Amino acid sequence: MREIQVTFDCADPAAIAAFWAEVLGYQVQPPPDGFDSWEAALEAFGVPADQWNSRSAIVPVDGDGPRVFFQRVPEGKTIKNRVHLDVRAAPGLTGDERMETLESEAARLEALGASRAYRVEPAPPMEAGFITMHDPEGNEFCLD
Repeated sequence: MREIQVTFDCADPAAIAAFWAEVLGYQVQPPPDGFDSWEAALEAFGVPADQWNSRSAIVPVDGDGPRVFFQRVPEGKTIKNRVHLDVRAAPGLTGDERMETLESEAARLEALGASRAYRVEPAPPMEAGFITMHDPEGNEFCLD
């Protein structure tokens, strides 16, 4: 079995990591053993302060799921993502109940800084309905 890590290029790794930790129910990866904070660890490792927010990661609270890594890059997002996350916020639900659940989650994520792109209505049997969103830096993801 192989493990995967999902990596995001971004401008502000700490902020985007905090956003996605809330979306996915993850936590920011704790600092290495022996350190109370990442700042203390990075200082001890000799990392210049201007590089402390060059990367961040989130991990599942219960250990079940991929690590998500955020790395600072100099360029901004310019085109649609070729790969995106589907956040399964309404598994097993259908019709109005599904869309109400997705709307509720969309509202929660908008309060965290996400924005809505568009909503696709259910059209059985092929389409259950979903909402496409953007994270605070414009990366697309779907509430499914």
